[in-house]
Amino acid sequence: MSVDGSDSGEKVSLIEDFGVHIGGAMGWPPMAGRAAGVLMLSEAPMTMAQLQDALDASKGSVSETTRLLITTGTVERFKEPGSRQFVYRWRDDAWIGCLQHQLEQTTELLALAESARTRGKNLPPEQRARFDEMHAYYSFMVSRLESLLAEYTEGFNAARP
Repeated sequence: MSVDGSDSGEKVSLIEDFGVHIGGAMGWPPMAGRAAGVLMLSEAPMTMAQLQDALDASKGSVSETTRLLITTGTVERFKEPGSRQFVYRWRDDAWIGCLQHQLEQTTELLALAESARTRGKNLPPEQRARFDEMHAYYSFMVSRLESLLAEYTEGFNAARP
């Protein structure tokens, strides 16, 4: 792994910690956690080639990894003015993006629970009760995640100049 700067040993250590801890906690491959660390520590947006070099990884691996980070709301891909190639950077509001992603996933599971309750209405009581519990759980989670997102976003926006 190549990292520029005088404190590159500390950066490499941080990036490896991200690979192990964020990757593990999120169910991501370690590469995704390391890429998150690289982009979080980067002072400027990075091209695919720069990410490949920093992660010592193939283009395919980095492409798959950046797609995952974009999907989870922490990284954005864009073209800088006058440039023909895309660059990647850690979103300024990455944690809002992460929470939005969690809310979207949980909302999809709530929709599944609602569908299962409807389609399973003729099942025996024990199975219907499981669908009711699933629905109650995801209703609770969606409600709380919406509140958390609103509260966190408000605090985030208040802290910005």
